[in-house]
Amino acid sequence: MLLDSIRTISDLRKLNEEELDQLNDEIRNYIIDVVSETGGHLASSLGVVELTSALHYVFNTPRDKIIWDVGHQCYAHKIITGRKEEFKTLRKFNGLSGFPKRSESVYDAFNTGHSSTSLSLALGEAVGRDLKNEKYKVIAVIGDGSLTGGMAFEALNQIGHQKNDLIIILNDNEHSISKNVGALSEYLMRLITGTLYNRLRKGSYEIIKKIPRYGNSLYDFIYRAQAGVKGILVPGHFFEELGIRYFGPVDGHNTPLLIDILSRIRDINSGPKLLHVITKKGKGYGPAEKNPSRFHGIGPFNRKTGRTAGNSRVSYSEITGRTLAGISRKDKKVIAITAAMKLGTGLYEFEKRAPSRFFDVGIAEQHAVTFAGALASKGFKPFVSIYSTFLQRAIDQIIHDVAIMNLPVRLLIDRAGIVGDDGETHHGLFDIAIMRNVPNFMFLAPSNGEELRDMIYFAAGYNDGPIAIRYSRGSIGEEGIDISSPQPFVPGRLKQVKKGNDIAVFALGDMVDSAIVLRELLSAEGIKASVVNLLSIKPLDVPGIEKIVRNVKGFITMENGVLSGGIGEYILSVIDKESRSRFMFAAGFPDDFITHGKSEELFRKYGLDPESLRDRILQELVHKAPYDKRDKVRHISFRK
Repeated sequence: MLLDSIRTISDLRKLNEEELDQLNDEIRNYIIDVVSETGGHLASSLGVVELTSALHYVFNTPRDKIIWDVGHQCYAHKIITGRKEEFKTLRKFNGLSGFPKRSESVYDAFNTGHSSTSLSLALGEAVGRDLKNEKYKVIAVIGDGSLTGGMAFEALNQIGHQKNDLIIILNDNEHSISKNVGALSEYLMRLITGTLYNRLRKGSYEIIKKIPRYGNSLYDFIYRAQAGVKGILVPGHFFEELGIRYFGPVDGHNTPLLIDILSRIRDINSGPKLLHVITKKGKGYGPAEKNPSRFHGIGPFNRKTGRTAGNSRVSYSEITGRTLAGISRKDKKVIAITAAMKLGTGLYEFEKRAPSRFFDVGIAEQHAVTFAGALASKGFKPFVSIYSTFLQRAIDQIIHDVAIMNLPVRLLIDRAGIVGDDGETHHGLFDIAIMRNVPNFMFLAPSNGEELRDMIYFAAGYNDGPIAIRYSRGSIGEEGIDISSPQPFVPGRLKQVKKGNDIAVFALGDMVDSAIVLRELLSAEGIKASVVNLLSIKPLDVPGIEKIVRNVKGFITMENGVLSGGIGEYILSVIDKESRSRFMFAAGFPDDFITHGKSEELFRKYGLDPESLRDRILQELVHKAPYDKRDKVRHISFRK
């Protein structure tokens, strides 16, 4: 296999074009083999294999910087930059990250994981390079979907204004090869990227500008006329108007063509340039080509059939979608909004039921929240469903455009807490610390599907202000729930799930199940624990908490979020002095960015699994007597 001989990028650059095509096929097969075992972002990575090898073939990486947007498509990049063997550990605990990561390789210019960041990073890199009088190329690879993010347009605006030398690769994978990718387009690309053409172009423009009185006006007229003619033959007039030279579109799976065009663009040293590349998501793997959305991010699957292991368990996201779809039948004011995550958030059910009231706004979380605020002001009931990690991008809008005006927007915070394999950029660990400090917001956290259903029904009928509901990535069982039979929900009222008079465990959301397991482990040690489901972060049931604490010797809190600013800190800040004196510890994640791995591995690493928490509680307690025959339980007290 050629792939086995590629130990460094210099090995790649020794290959001829025919060998490169063979290598690309081997890389594609290797990606499919590994991802079928580990899961991952398959379709996007399969679509950029030829583009990736061509970029590294033409540019002097790692001195030249390739900056990937999102990072979903970086698998081929990782494989050919010395991480082929490590790639087998993709997204595993202590293994290779699924995204670019500076600590992994000098070829990873920046950590990425969220959309629409590459252009800002590329411009910053280019400006920094020029200020230091350094000489290297900066290349940003951005997908057409990422251009729906406002941050990308902000960057494009400055890139056109600054005029620094950088290259943008627009990876267009939403459509098949366009009609422009043919003989005429290829001829034009070779013409306008040629050395002679660009020398004459630059020289002519300089001469025209020097014409007395009329030079600038004539230059402007010629420039616009040229852009207009070019716009007839090839797309990209929008970028030209911004001051970014446009080339393309070109076939992103034609390796010789890519190498030729990239080499020509590399040698044009004047200002920003954009190459429009057409690729096919899932390229080379039939099931992914037919259903790229399903294979965008997928768990382990059967390579031959493309099928994943059977899983009949119902997720919180599915319950959300089904519940909202059910409510929408009777309540015509209910609206569902998502930011390019219709499938992930379960809202495809709502779209089927009420398509005119479903809005996918693209990768634009800020816009989604403010859009919802305006709808709420008109008497509608907007539900905005966004992953916790992506909602971080809309904090200003949550405060400025919703909370200050007390508009009844309903935020459905999906994937709250640890999400596992995608790591730091995707864990939803900060929403509690953020949202509980925003005035006017009610903030709820269900521990099961029935509670989520009831909270959504409650939110649909609540119009006195904004509400946020956070729930995890997990599932609730195989049979699901009856979404048409909600039970009344009262915010600010906790639920005592299990009773015990030794210690109390106050748990939030998906940590309630772990608290119940912890209770059983403590019971085996002769310790009776009370398990309390908090349900509501704001309003918090302070009297209920204090009542329970007064009847136990100590208490802990459990949350799937960061400790700093979390529910444990919140409880300690509002309960009375006597109750605070019985506090043992808060269980949550530390002030750190949490790595990738299976959720159970991460809970164990940070001492948040039931066994670790049992051991920690036992360290806090001391047994006064080995056994009491009257109640058959050990007597405990705080360790002094």
